[in-house]
Amino acid sequence: MVEMHLLSANADFQYDPIYALGVVTAFDRFMLGYAPEADRVSIFNALCKSLEDDPDRYKQDAQRLESLADRLSGQELLSWIDRSTSFGDTADLQASLGAIASNPQFKYSRLFAIGLFSLLEKADPNLVKDQEKRNDAIAKVCAALHLPEDKVSKDLDLYRSNLEKMAQARIVLQDVIQAERKKREKRETKVTVGPSADSSDSNN
Repeated sequence: MVEMHLLSANADFQYDPIYALGVVTAFDRFMLGYAPEADRVSIFNALCKSLEDDPDRYKQDAQRLESLADRLSGQELLSWIDRSTSFGDTADLQASLGAIASNPQFKYSRLFAIGLFSLLEKADPNLVKDQEKRNDAIAKVCAALHLPEDKVSKDLDLYRSNLEKMAQARIVLQDVIQAERKKREKRETKVTVGPSADSSDSNN
C-alpha cells in the first residue's frame, strides 16, 4: 500500500496493465493463508479504493494478461513483449508496452517487475526456475522495454526471497497450530474421561 501510494503521488507514474498484474499477484501471494479467506477480497478492494482507484480494473487487466500468458510459450511471450509478434485481441496491451518503451520518464516500480515476472512464470514455470534462463529472459524484457536490468533483477531476487520466507513461515505457523490443536484435544480427552472414571468409582 505504501509503494502504491508513493507511485500514485509521483508525477511520472502512469497506471498500466503489467503494474496491475504485479499488484494483484503480490497481494495474492503475500496474503496466501490469510484467514478468514473471504476477507481478502474486501481488503484488496479497500486497498485500491483508498488510493481512489478501481479494484475491478486491476483484476480485469491482470486476468487478461494471465490469459494471454496461459496460451503462449515463454519464447512467444518474449516476442510479444518486444513487439515482434502481435495478436489482434491484445493490440491495446501491446500499445501500452510500446508507450512504456518509448517513454524516457517511465516510472519503474517493483510492482511492475513483479507483473513481468508473473507473466514469465505463467507462460513457462520452468523458465523462471532455471537461473540462467530466467536471467536471460529478464535481460531481453529489460532491453525491449528500456528498463534498468540491474534494478529489475535485484527487485525480483528480493521478491522471490520474500516468497520463500513467507512459505517457510506458513509451514512453521501450520506446525504450531497443529501442535496446539493436539494439546487442546488431549486436554479435552482428559476432561471427558475424568468424570466417567469418578462416576465409576462412586458406583462401586
